[in-house]
Amino acid sequence: MKASANAILSRHRGMPAQDGAGVKLTRIVNQPGLGYQDPFLMLDEFRSDDPNDYIAGFPPHPHRGFVTLTYMLAGQMEHKDSVGNTGMVSAGGAQWMKAARGIIHAEMPKQEDGLMWGFQLWINLPAKDKMSAAEWADYPAGKIPEYHADAVTVRVIAGELSTAEDTLKGPVQQPEQAFQMLDVRFAQGAVWQYAGQGQQTRLGYVYQGQVSVNGAAVSRGELVRLDADTELTLRSEGAAGMLLLAGQPIGEPVAQYGPFVMNHQAEIEQAIRDYQSGKLTA
Repeated sequence: MKASANAILSRHRGMPAQDGAGVKLTRIVNQPGLGYQDPFLMLDEFRSDDPNDYIAGFPPHPHRGFVTLTYMLAGQMEHKDSVGNTGMVSAGGAQWMKAARGIIHAEMPKQEDGLMWGFQLWINLPAKDKMSAAEWADYPAGKIPEYHADAVTVRVIAGELSTAEDTLKGPVQQPEQAFQMLDVRFAQGAVWQYAGQGQQTRLGYVYQGQVSVNGAAVSRGELVRLDADTELTLRSEGAAGMLLLAGQPIGEPVAQYGPFVMNHQAEIEQAIRDYQSGKLTA
């Protein structure tokens, strides 16, 4: 690992967007300023204490060809799908859904006021897995392991985190892409060094406060593309929070039409026909 090189390759800010039945959000990945970051197809942040911004939720809609991961910082969201799964994701919890060959689901807020704050990440699947069976899992906050250092807490949502004492394994696993998702929470004056695992795609998003990455300040709402081989020294003067995402690129063509992500346009057209004929989850 390179210890002192500039870790930041580029900086990006999300853009306002709406999805579902009018939920206001910020689209961070998959927008004009930052396209796909293989294997990551999309990253959205939704954050509002105005129920008019989120109360309509995401009524039933289809997916095919990829994985969704919802991670909540505040509020509650209910999941129901065409396979018969139901669940609730609350603050600190995560929901993982492998849409694969097809699933129809709804995500609806289970609150009428208060702060709703969280993320949805779309992770691509290789062609050989796009038509596999759909899967779903719900992981409450207590199921997500945490590493505690001086003034730093690292929550391991996906993949693994090796420390001097132990290796923590997150509940979400997509080992073929070496997918890793960490929520790093800093108290005042915190410093954390992280070598990484060599994934070619590595991203950091500051969702609270300000974090310096190898001496370069990154502010709230900013995503940075990170060098794969540089050891990170993360520092915060005050309370802060940062998502770290890492994964190995799949390296296959991407054809997307809304909630369908396949390799070729003909497969998208087939997904639309399957949805219209009621065969999406067959």
